[in-house]
Amino acid sequence: MKVTIEEKHKKELFVSLFQLIKNSTNALRIAFKEDHMYIQGMDKSHICLFDIKIMSAWFTSYEKNEGDTECICIDTNIFFTVMSMCSENHVLVLEYENDPEHIQIQWIHDKNKKGEFDKIFNLTLLDIESDYFEIPEVDYQAEFSISSKKINEIMTQLTSFGDIMNIKCNEENVTLISNGLNGEMKVNISVDDLSEYSITEDDDELNLFFGLTYLQKMCIHTKLSSEIGFSFGNNFPMKIKYDLGEDSHCVFYLAPKSDD
Repeated sequence: MKVTIEEKHKKELFVSLFQLIKNSTNALRIAFKEDHMYIQGMDKSHICLFDIKIMSAWFTSYEKNEGDTECICIDTNIFFTVMSMCSENHVLVLEYENDPEHIQIQWIHDKNKKGEFDKIFNLTLLDIESDYFEIPEVDYQAEFSISSKKINEIMTQLTSFGDIMNIKCNEENVTLISNGLNGEMKVNISVDDLSEYSITEDDDELNLFFGLTYLQKMCIHTKLSSEIGFSFGNNFPMKIKYDLGEDSHCVFYLAPKSDD
């Protein structure tokens, strides 16, 4: 199995992806299918589920040989450490053969650039068995898309006032509220300021609660995509979707909190 990434933007995106993942779990199962890479996992508290699919065409090259095992398990912390050791002029190469005990990661430098060096790592793989969750199709009552930088800024500000976010959606506005001992912060977002917005007409105003810590640390990132899609429904987890391009995506599902 061998995959490479040459494009600067995609290298940064790939590194950012594993930066987010390591905030959720210490161990991760990666499946290299015939035409895509697939990752699914959950945080230790079973509050947040992530589901990632990157098509083979997204990579510079994607080669799977007969006899190569489909699934490997990695330590997310050391994997991210290696991922973050790249420079602008490096090409990323991930490679293993058959049913390995190690995966080789290479940062190969541009031979025309002086002062750069190849970096080669052999990381020990973990022996962990895990099952995938079947994610059902859901008809959400409200969905919208917003700038990732803007929502990240808002989430950071909301955490100054509490650790729970109350979100309310109606036909005119999306309202985000956080409150605590220091007071309350409320953000009113007109639907005209959203990239996309839809809400089921025959529903009353949605009124849901989610943990801000999980949102900010595990789900919200500015480098995966310029836009983030949010989907909400009563009694369902919040869906947070990043479009990675070329039919690839990263989706987080965050369980709601009670309004007690």
